[in-house]
Amino acid sequence: MDQEQKSSNTVEKENNKNNIKENNEKTQNNEKKEDEKLGNHKPLDAWKNAFNGIIYATTTQSNIKKQLLIAVAVVVISLFFNLNRAEFLCFLFTIVLIIFAEMVNTAIETVVDLYIDVYHPKAKIAKDVAAGGVVITTINAIIVAYFLFFDKIADIGLNFIKNITNTPSHLAFAAIIITSIAILSVIAYAKTNKHKLLNKKFVPSGYTAIAFAANTIIWILTNNFIILILSLVISIFVAEGRIEAKEHKLSEIIFSAAFGTLLVLALYGAALAFMQI
Repeated sequence: MDQEQKSSNTVEKENNKNNIKENNEKTQNNEKKEDEKLGNHKPLDAWKNAFNGIIYATTTQSNIKKQLLIAVAVVVISLFFNLNRAEFLCFLFTIVLIIFAEMVNTAIETVVDLYIDVYHPKAKIAKDVAAGGVVITTINAIIVAYFLFFDKIADIGLNFIKNITNTPSHLAFAAIIITSIAILSVIAYAKTNKHKLLNKKFVPSGYTAIAFAANTIIWILTNNFIILILSLVISIFVAEGRIEAKEHKLSEIIFSAAFGTLLVLALYGAALAFMQI
């Protein structure tokens, strides 16, 4: 019996040794495979892994997606500004620097999240510093864009504004559009703000504001007295219709009429002042 027990113990020991060896070999093989995945053992592996990183960043990070779209749009627009070679290279380097900073920020955030599961002050510092790098490159891009494009955009903008101010129909159309946007903004502000001057109990009339804005434009552009009276009568009918429909109170109608009239007068006054420069 003792000999049998001894023989069985030796067999178990040998089996255990074999199992340990197999486990060690498996772990070594797994480590080698992981090293092969992480390492760049072939010349093309470095490029492949780098492109994988670029693809991951561009497909998962919304900020990088937006920056790439903006970069494409800005590069296309820059073709119309006749940049020389040095200006274009400086402009292109600025775009690449922003994307590079955003990718570094993504890498740092990923590593920090990998090792830190709970809030830690140093983890916050690492993320904040990486985000600060992105902000610095963005400020740099704004400065570069200012020196590259400001003079050219200013010349184009001045010529465009002069053409508009010299064309009454364009200025009238622009005034109506601006008045419409402005009164809609005031109405939206009144409906969402409950505790200030404008609230849900005082909502301006968009129809009245646009009607009196159009009336003011007609007054400015024509010297015909009959047309002036007719436009004023139509504007009053529009305002009266809003009151009869019980959509607005008299105070709201007065405010809207004054708003549309004064805004158009201000726009035309600004245009006239610009033409005299």
